[in-house]
Parts: sequence; structure tokens; C-alpha cells
Amino acid sequence: MVNMRAVISTKDGKSRQIEIPEEKQSALFGKKIGDIIDGSFLGFQGVKLKITGGSDEDGFPMRADFPGMRRKKLLLTGGVGFHPKRDGLRKKKSVRGNTISNDISQVNMVVVEGEIKEDKGEAK
Repeated sequence: MVNMRAVISTKDGKSRQIEIPEEKQSALFGKKIGDIIDGSFLGFQGVKLKITGGSDEDGFPMRADFPGMRRKKLLLTGGVGFHPKRDGLRKKKSVRGNTISNDISQVNMVVVEGEIKEDKGEAK
């Protein structure tokens, strides 16, 4: 199994990286981009987290408009995974689906309810 980490962004613009233990990773499997989860499984009591994205073990980004768990080459005109230099540019790029599986190595989240203390990493 891949080492999974969570990158949690707070309302004040700061972010923190937390390694997710293997026994707690299964709580994220099947969740999609945009889902709101309870932060208590990461040790943040009273905090709600929204999944905003992630990437797999090879660095391919998750894309919210591509359903499923697999990696596939899509013809992109912009957005996550491709930023064109000029208008009208299209390119085939590999991206990952919007569902978290055991291949995902990084999950990006944002705090939507509650607050995380900076000193001890606990919820306020």
C-alpha cells in the first residue's frame, strides 16, 4: 500500500501535511472530490474537512469532472492537469479519476467547519 498523506489548508492561508496511518486510510477509500468528512479520524475533533483534490503515487492529479478511480489520458483544454499557453490549445494528458483509492498518495483538503490549533495540531 502507498504511504498516504493529507494536505490540509486552513482559512488563514496556511497548510499542514499529515501522514495518514495505514489503518485509517480505508476511511477515505470511495470518497470523492467535494465530499465533506469528519476530521476526527486524523485527530482533529470538531473539524469538518472538504476533499478538494489529490494525486497518485506517480504525481498524476485527480480531476473532479472525471468519474472513477482509474488513470486515463484525456484531451484537455485547460483546468487541472493542463494549463495552455494560448487560447485553443488542446493536449492529451494523463489524469486520475475523482474517487480516492489505494493508489492515491496525497489528498488535498480544506477546513470548512471548526478550527485547527497551530501549536499542538488539535481542533479548537
